[in-house]
Amino acid sequence: MPNSQIYAVVGFARLFALVAIGAPSLWYRESGTLIGLAVVGGIWVYQSATAIRRELELSLSPATEAAAIGIVCGVGIREPALLAALVVPPLYATAVQGYRLMVRAVVIEFIAVVSLAVMWHQVLSGEEGVSIFIWVMAGVGLSLIAGVTFSGDRIGDPLEPYREAQHLLKQLLDLSGSLSSGLDVSALGGAMLSEISDQVPNRGLVLYVPRGDTLTPVASTVELSAGDAAACATLAGDARAREQALQVGQGFAFLASDQAIIAGLLPADGTTVPDLQGLTKRVTADAVKLDAALLFTQFRDTATADERQRLAREMHDGVAQDIASLGYLIDAIAARPADDKQAKALSMLRDRVSKIVAEVRRSVMNLRTSIGENESLGAAISAIARHQSEASGIPIRVRLDEQPQRLRPEVEAELFRITQEALNNAVKHSRATSIDVRCQVYPPEARITVSDDGVGLQHARDDSHGLKIMSERARMIGADLVVRDNASRGLTVSVALRSPRVQGGPAPSAAPKIEESR
Repeated sequence: MPNSQIYAVVGFARLFALVAIGAPSLWYRESGTLIGLAVVGGIWVYQSATAIRRELELSLSPATEAAAIGIVCGVGIREPALLAALVVPPLYATAVQGYRLMVRAVVIEFIAVVSLAVMWHQVLSGEEGVSIFIWVMAGVGLSLIAGVTFSGDRIGDPLEPYREAQHLLKQLLDLSGSLSSGLDVSALGGAMLSEISDQVPNRGLVLYVPRGDTLTPVASTVELSAGDAAACATLAGDARAREQALQVGQGFAFLASDQAIIAGLLPADGTTVPDLQGLTKRVTADAVKLDAALLFTQFRDTATADERQRLAREMHDGVAQDIASLGYLIDAIAARPADDKQAKALSMLRDRVSKIVAEVRRSVMNLRTSIGENESLGAAISAIARHQSEASGIPIRVRLDEQPQRLRPEVEAELFRITQEALNNAVKHSRATSIDVRCQVYPPEARITVSDDGVGLQHARDDSHGLKIMSERARMIGADLVVRDNASRGLTVSVALRSPRVQGGPAPSAAPKIEESR
């Protein structure tokens, strides 16, 4: 049974209990029962509202609901009809997690009603004790019967997660049009820093988001020296570890949200440390927008990775195998050609099929290649360059200049795909004898350049979409893409990522690491 139907069953049980208790009480005007029933009804209305709005994390747990209903019934023990409400909490517990939680809810409910009855009324009569026992056992019996249906349907419905996903995705699509600020992480991060910078004198602010055990800078207000950048990173890491705001010397850091930490440096003129708690409250609206953008980006990247893997499997198991089979058929025919002309034509056809198979395999490799959690952007680019060099025979030199900090996963993924496409174009179309790749990463900024000594920028074919795709990827992450002919010969493709800040870019490294793929 889908979760929505389970909560509907529990909701109808609550409604039935309210009607069964309330109708006689209204008829006989039992004010005490009606007051207790109003409290119970308020609890159940809240539970039903959170279930309908899919905000189940706000719902009371079955154990908490059992304790609350037990307390109300214990206080109203002099109104016997009210005890019928004790039937519902065990049913709710069984529907949510099964018999084990139901037993816990029954024990909590029984202890709560007996304890409050004795504390409130000083004495518990034998008749009242029997009534408590009967209604609690009635709840147990009803839960045992319903549990068989719940568990059986739960096992027999493997599509329930997909139905839930459909519902949530439809909600996301409905909401996307009402997002006034969009879901661009860099823009939202820059707006948050701008808001704080207007309120607090500073000589630099940096916004970080978690990536595994490390923190990734998203935006900064100014270009910081290496020492100041390291100090901000340390402050942000300490604030995250302690889960609280802190101030050390002229530096400060605080948690702007669950997924954002802001670190900053005060001016050297003795400016006092700002009210960090007040700053957190001031950026609450921006923090909510940023958290939503980060979650959306994570979802989009997961969906994109899954789709790339699916396409790679289909190409490998479908198109590639079919084309390879054609090659075997051509080999069989070429073994006994009718004449020399046919033999020459079959040889040319076999070469063409071999090139198509190699191209499909290269595409499969490109689809399957991605940046791992522990692999840096430079390492991933080096790996794809080695593959391309080995497959094409063209020497590809990769120069890496990276800092230990990482860019956001979605930014690294788009930069990697842009570089991959530039390498593909250089290998396939440039007729180059050598290719140079330079990768500079200074989070939250980066620059990657792919240069070759080939024929340069040619007239685009009607079926060529490489440059358009690279441009679209660059726009998605706020990067600038430049494609230009070299002064002597060849082509250079450069993509530069700038953080949303007032000035400056990263300083170049004095001694970049050089790797060669031949």
